Amino acid sequence: MRKLPAKLASQLYGAAELIAERGLDGTKIEDIAEATGIPKATIYYHLDGKNAVLEFLLGDLLDMIAGAVGVAVTSEENARTRLEAAVLAQLGVMLEHPSLCRALVGDLGRATRLPELAAALRTAFYEPIEQLLADGVSDGSLRQVADPAAVALSVFGAITVAGLSAAVEGPSADPSADAARFSAAITELVLDGLATPGSRDQRRGDPL
Repeated sequence: MRKLPAKLASQLYGAAELIAERGLDGTKIEDIAEATGIPKATIYYHLDGKNAVLEFLLGDLLDMIAGAVGVAVTSEENARTRLEAAVLAQLGVMLEHPSLCRALVGDLGRATRLPELAAALRTAFYEPIEQLLADGVSDGSLRQVADPAAVALSVFGAITVAGLSAAVEGPSADPSADAARFSAAITELVLDGLATPGSRDQRRGDPL
């Protein structure tokens, strides 16, 4: 895929709502050209068909998430506070771009098979969160977990499902407020859990 000029890239966002409504299989290049105002020949010059359009849109979403999460995790706060900020950052990006999220939902199976997606996800979220888990053990704000990679994946999954579910419901009247609401719920679940301290001790076999 050729590097897209900024104007062309911004125009391609017009295809997100179309793909969200019809799915990629139900969308033709001609439809994308009409929705975006980009001539079909120009689309083919820069992108190798409609799969590449979806790949570009999802890649751009991940780039935005990576940027927002990157800012959140590099503050001077302790690891727990930075983890809370990272959750809010990802949700904020997703709720600000509901059409991109709905396009992802509509073609989730295809999206997960895009070759660059796994590497992009690891760079955008898994690695920063794994580092926060290690930092939290060092600064005393988070406890040691047996499998940091699995925990990072689980945190990402919780955020992503919440963000995608909200996007499917339609554009938010107040994305910032909704992101804060979902973020508070997810961080409470992740950081404090659902079990009472006594029941957690019993499960581990510790004395009450």
